[in-house]
Amino acid sequence: MENPALAFRPAPGTVPDAPGCYLFRDARDRVLYVGKAKSLRSRLASYFGSWDGLPERVRGMLVGAARVEWMVVDSEAAALHLEWTLIQHHRPRHNVRFRDDKSYPELVLTTSEDIPRARVQRGRVAAGDRRFGPYASAADARATLDLLLRVFPVRTCSDGVYDRARRSDRPCLLHHIGRCAAPCTDEVDPAGHRELVDGLAAFLGGRTAPVLAELEDRMRAAAGEERFEAAAVLRDRLDAARRVTERQQVVRPHDEDLDALAVHGDDLEAAVHVFMVRSGRLVGQTGWVAERQDGGDLGALVTSCLLRLYGDRPDDVPPTVLVPAEPEDPEALADLLAERRGGRVRLTVPRRGDRRAFLDLVGENARQAFERTRLRRATDLAARSAALEELRDRLSLPEAPFRIECFDISHLGGTEVVASMVVFEDGLARRDAYRRFKLRVDANDDPAAMREVLRRRFERLLRERAEPLRPDDPRRRGFATAPDLVIVDGGPTQLAAALEGVADLPLEGVSFAALSKRLEELWRPGRPTSVLLPRGSEALYLVQRLRDEAHRVAVSYQRTRRTSSVRGSALEDVPGIGPARRRALLRTFGSVTGVRAASDEALLAVPGVSPTLVAALRDRLGGPEDPA
Repeated sequence: MENPALAFRPAPGTVPDAPGCYLFRDARDRVLYVGKAKSLRSRLASYFGSWDGLPERVRGMLVGAARVEWMVVDSEAAALHLEWTLIQHHRPRHNVRFRDDKSYPELVLTTSEDIPRARVQRGRVAAGDRRFGPYASAADARATLDLLLRVFPVRTCSDGVYDRARRSDRPCLLHHIGRCAAPCTDEVDPAGHRELVDGLAAFLGGRTAPVLAELEDRMRAAAGEERFEAAAVLRDRLDAARRVTERQQVVRPHDEDLDALAVHGDDLEAAVHVFMVRSGRLVGQTGWVAERQDGGDLGALVTSCLLRLYGDRPDDVPPTVLVPAEPEDPEALADLLAERRGGRVRLTVPRRGDRRAFLDLVGENARQAFERTRLRRATDLAARSAALEELRDRLSLPEAPFRIECFDISHLGGTEVVASMVVFEDGLARRDAYRRFKLRVDANDDPAAMREVLRRRFERLLRERAEPLRPDDPRRRGFATAPDLVIVDGGPTQLAAALEGVADLPLEGVSFAALSKRLEELWRPGRPTSVLLPRGSEALYLVQRLRDEAHRVAVSYQRTRRTSSVRGSALEDVPGIGPARRRALLRTFGSVTGVRAASDEALLAVPGVSPTLVAALRDRLGGPEDPA
């Protein structure tokens, strides 16, 4: 197939050899993809090469593209920043899209104001304000702030309350219970209040040891001077500070500042999780879900995640960031983050040691978040109903499919050819209805295998329909129940083979479709073009789960068959060794190697093994002294 992008390829020499960003647009002028490049000329040239040599995700974008435009900047870091800005503005379909699982609360110090205040807040903050967290819940954030106000009694009231107290020259109740130093009535001057704010920021940032030591010294000094009421106040503040410190788990052996980012997911979406460590203590964590358009390109996803994370938190970039894979253009990304931090930033992929173990811990949190997301969508009745209704509309089915069956083929170079049938009813997997097939086809011919498995499945349906079955007969969950929709893994070729397999069978009410992984497109009989389900739709998520489950079952069964064949083949060639004696030998010695290494006396001790069989085993397998 010829590259369709050649129709709008820029004239030679018109693309500058300079860093910048480029945008692919469709015929309706919508932005499909935004990219960056160290050299626009060489990067754009890669899109107009051989069609077969392009990645699937690039082909999917170029099919809908109608033109390309570009913008030149002066550095790679500037190109990276411009790319992120353009993605945020246009939300292109073929770039990574982020779907927040939830909004995390943070502790914010409004240091941009003359008299800063502390508050729990979600979302963006004003320029110059400082943020700490995020916290798992608003209740945790408020409990932490309540404890720290006993140590650092900074202002927490709104501007209206502050102005009213200043006009009346009467502090509010928080001052009387020791939770505010009352800058509104000059009980503390602005400089003294700013010192309290700086101390609170340092403590939240992880520098807790100096604060605890100072409080303890002041308490002991007050007690030594017999100022017992002041000592009691300092004691209560010290206890509150220690309780907050206990909430901040020590996760690093050294007092270091770093963020650790991990990703877990599939080709369509991924869960991202971040641990934030300051002075060796875990002070916050956050996570979100990304809808992927990059297939398995982990480096591109890492770059997008870091830009999203620090695009909202430019004042909280640590000197070290642990990542699961090297991002795209790591030097440009490090330069951009260093510019935001005002110092060097290292992007590290740990391979071993305690940093690797720590990143694995973050990865486990990402895995659990991904599983929770999938489970929530799978068990959501409204989402399942929407998926089935969308399949009905997109595939022009007579009604929403209640029972869907998906078939996949697996083999190893044409040997041990097997197939799987997975069943979803009302959008949920029915594992008791799954079936596996050992096919008679013994060649690298997927269409022939698909013809065989579909014919066997529906011939079994017709046979069992002819038999009177009770309503509680378990066969009704397997072959005796007809599907509303059959999906085969593959493209038009596999769909045609499946239809050939059932062409002469009297089937009614069964619809067929094929799912091609290249563009996640569905093919229907009689349609010259495919059906593209919208990215992120519930219908696409459902058919992807079906396809992945069928693939998992088929591959698992094929591996089982292959392992059994390898384990039993050597003994099957020995004359006189039947299935019963073969099982007895393998149960006794564990493997063919164990049988070969066993002595003659040990072999004779196995029931049914005679001296003649021992001689036959030695002749085929060799003796203990023969390592082959």
